[in-house]
Amino acid sequence: MFGSLSSTVLSLMIGSYASSAVTFPGVKLIYDAGVSFTLIMWMWAGLAGLVFLNCFLNWPGEGFATQEEIEMKMKQSDENHKLSVEEVTGETEKPLAVVQDTQSSVPFRRSVFSPIFLWSLITMGMTQLRIIFFMGAMNKMIEFLVTHGVEDPTEELEHEAKQKVSYYSSIFGTLQLLCLVTCPLIGYIMDWKMKECEVDQKTVRGEKEAVAVPKRDRKIQKLTNAMRAFIFTNVLLILFGILSLIDNLPLQILTFILHTMVRGFIHSCCGGLYAAVYPANHFGTLTGLQSMISAVVALLQQPLFMIMIGHLNGNAYRINVGLLIVSFAGFLLPGYLFYHRRQLIQMKARGKANGLTPVENQALNQPLANGHSNGHVPQEA
Repeated sequence: MFGSLSSTVLSLMIGSYASSAVTFPGVKLIYDAGVSFTLIMWMWAGLAGLVFLNCFLNWPGEGFATQEEIEMKMKQSDENHKLSVEEVTGETEKPLAVVQDTQSSVPFRRSVFSPIFLWSLITMGMTQLRIIFFMGAMNKMIEFLVTHGVEDPTEELEHEAKQKVSYYSSIFGTLQLLCLVTCPLIGYIMDWKMKECEVDQKTVRGEKEAVAVPKRDRKIQKLTNAMRAFIFTNVLLILFGILSLIDNLPLQILTFILHTMVRGFIHSCCGGLYAAVYPANHFGTLTGLQSMISAVVALLQQPLFMIMIGHLNGNAYRINVGLLIVSFAGFLLPGYLFYHRRQLIQMKARGKANGLTPVENQALNQPLANGHSNGHVPQEA
């Protein structure tokens, strides 16, 4: 729907989803005012029913064509025109097997077991566990920063701890609105120079054909942008993990901000990556599968929380150190994206060296692209 700004709009939508946690301080105020928790949940269920009704009534009649599908139709139209001319003149230039249909269906199994998707599962699972554990254990960690693990705190210390927990949890909930402000940043990174990948009026002329080509290779540019976005997000995640180890309560506000940014960024990165390298008809299923597996991995927060309040007496330092070490696994996905991008660049260079046209080069390179479950392959730039 949004062309070269698709990732920016996607990140804005994900930011609105992530910022929904801002309702936490509102619900807390309603509960503190004396409204029963059961009534609050029934009201919440009613709002969820309205959302379902809205989605049901606004179901689109037909899907939107992606930019790649539009460009592919243009190429197919050019090829059909060229073949009709050859039928009239009796001339042929290249074997027809070379100029094959690159929109051949890609099996869903190939997309699921592709390296990019498998690496993304590791990255998303690890990140989800990291940020959700922090959300679940935040109150206990703030309490420990106030009491420092005193077994029999005085009444005054207990009262101070409760006040600090209430104050900082309200700040954390309010800061969730930052998702709406920060998420478009990662979308901008994902859409960097994508406008130059759209087909313009310039043509590359062979002996008897003309093919419209973009200034930049859409596929390679998307991989480059996704790689940068994941690196940036992982750097923020590492910084968040380091700050959470520091025994300073006011500094935790900066940790809240980084937590909010990472929570919105990681979903935007993953959604933009799937849209870049997988067929459009696999996007929704892959996103749902990734969300489900990440949620299952995030269930590990419960045993970690039990260890923290039990064996560690509320001190989450060791667990945070372990999660910080695990967080470095997030750099494996952009590392593979760099390797995959280099393969595509080399493949494109071989096509130029062989003197192939953009369409022929795309057809010859189809096996490697499908090996990574890509519905399309690099175009000549």
